[in-house]
Amino acid sequence: MTSAEHGNGAYADAFAESVTDPEAFWLRAAEAVDWDTAPTRALDDSAAPMYRWYPDATLNTCHNALDRHVAAGRGDQAALIYDSAMLGTTCTYTYAELLTEVSRFAGVLTAQGISAGDRVVIYMPMIPEAAIAMLACARIGAVHSMVFGGFAAAELAARIDDAQPKALVTASGGLEPGRTIEYLPIVERALGLTDNAPGTIVVKNRERIPGSAADHDGWLDWDTAAADAEPAGCVAVAATDPLYILYTSGTTGKPKGVVRDNGGHAVALTWSMRNLYDIGAGQVMWTASDVGWVVGHSYIVYGPLLVGATTVLYEGKPVGTPDAGAFWRVVEQHGVRALFTAPTAIRAIRKEDPEAAELAKYDISTLTTLFAAGERLDPDTYEWATAKLGVPVVDHWWQTETGWAICANLRGLEPMPIKAGSPTVAVPGYRVQIVDAGGSEVGPGTEGNIVIRLPLPPGTLAGLWRDEDRYVKSYLSTFPGYYLTGDSGYIDADGYVFVLGRSDDVINVAGHRLSTGAMEAVVAQHAAVAECAVVGIKDDLKGQRPSGYVVLKAGATIDHEVLRTELVAMVRDQIGAVATFRDVTVVQALPKTRSGKILRKTMRQIADHEDYSVPSTIEDPAVLDALAKLLGPEVS
Repeated sequence: MTSAEHGNGAYADAFAESVTDPEAFWLRAAEAVDWDTAPTRALDDSAAPMYRWYPDATLNTCHNALDRHVAAGRGDQAALIYDSAMLGTTCTYTYAELLTEVSRFAGVLTAQGISAGDRVVIYMPMIPEAAIAMLACARIGAVHSMVFGGFAAAELAARIDDAQPKALVTASGGLEPGRTIEYLPIVERALGLTDNAPGTIVVKNRERIPGSAADHDGWLDWDTAAADAEPAGCVAVAATDPLYILYTSGTTGKPKGVVRDNGGHAVALTWSMRNLYDIGAGQVMWTASDVGWVVGHSYIVYGPLLVGATTVLYEGKPVGTPDAGAFWRVVEQHGVRALFTAPTAIRAIRKEDPEAAELAKYDISTLTTLFAAGERLDPDTYEWATAKLGVPVVDHWWQTETGWAICANLRGLEPMPIKAGSPTVAVPGYRVQIVDAGGSEVGPGTEGNIVIRLPLPPGTLAGLWRDEDRYVKSYLSTFPGYYLTGDSGYIDADGYVFVLGRSDDVINVAGHRLSTGAMEAVVAQHAAVAECAVVGIKDDLKGQRPSGYVVLKAGATIDHEVLRTELVAMVRDQIGAVATFRDVTVVQALPKTRSGKILRKTMRQIADHEDYSVPSTIEDPAVLDALAKLLGPEVS
């Protein structure tokens, strides 16, 4: 079964053309981008499976994000709104002001000998300078690699070792509720762990955080260097040249450097802003993520600016800065039209404010759509957000590797009926299919491996940095001719895709393959449950059995044994006795990455009393420690 075999209309027409005539489809989409040398070809398949888009074109991504909007007379329009709930301040950069800041910092890099093709590692918190540094690299053709601010020294060093940058751009630190993270000691340790220390270190000093460039011989102070810099102009690069490297966790422990090109990236994000998010020039989009993640790259920085929209860069949390009304305050204050966040943020708000009392304090009438991605949007959370916000709540599914949505409800092209639990249909360019373990396509409603027929559309990964063999082995070799998403799911008779979770989240209970994601969807329906995770643990009799972990809603009072009995009955009723679901543990919080993904593999290792390591991406290690103490002997 292939997604997108779906009726008639604008979506069906667009998808059909993207499959039958991708040259025409993607060359027309490229007309929305300014090129130094316009493309005459869309796809180069001569080195398949290493496909390249727009092989004969040149452009500059920063020009498309800034200069062309100023030249069009919209220099006074807001480009970036910095809203710091941590500092209680906001600051707005117009397109002209942002262009000035970016040009100056590009001049700082140029003065240090950084040029096209050189790598720059950026290790920054959620401050405007993070976006400015990214755009400055794009301006001069340098390849940036953003590392999430606060990552441990060993993780930063591993990325420096792989990227071999000429410069590292950082800040004195980051702010989080209840704590300050000093970055410079981490940077010092990282530089001591690598043999590829960059020759240039630039530091943005933040007044409330100790440490500055002055404390280190040869390090540059951002403000001083920028004040004296000669502004740099745009450098045209090949569309196939890398724009950035973004590292994602690898199964071997060595991070995988996902490479994004300039041309396909600009075309795909520009197309997605108008057709998926229904956002254009002058409208406000807020992506409540972090620039350390792919979502922040695509839809805090590049996507909105490529179409001349206004983007919000938020330093804060969905709750605790100061309360569960934080998001609604930002929507009202800045006139946000589209809000994009992770399901975990919605669940956090619901846990603290289940009746949405804080929401009632704000006027969010500018909001037309809430978009969710990063993890499956469970039906219960979808229903709650839909009821409370009164706007469409749109799940969409994508990965660091793809850079933009694989499946979505295209609000600007043809809005479709929403089905809870589904990110709707395949986006034009993505030929999504379900195959069994042998690679054979399966029918509607049959669960299997979610794959995408090659070639992938523009904007997706061009490979892994300096590791073509690993790229092929990780993504392309399991099912030749397909990209392996690593997720399992099914496509229904209407062409709607249902992503049930990572393929390794499917457990085998007495010979029956069962999805823990399906069980989570049932558990999440309980009135007392704010959030949940189901993992497969060892069972001497059945091989594996599901074990549930739940976080209760604020104010929920229910006997834990009563809760267990009710959840067991619900799973038995909706999935069947074969699930043998009987273990339920109430926890204060679930361990998650900083991007909101629940650490199910680590939870399973703890429950099975296996050795485990604390992932570098973890949001709060104390949550993992509490779980380890709750479930048995402490292991490490």
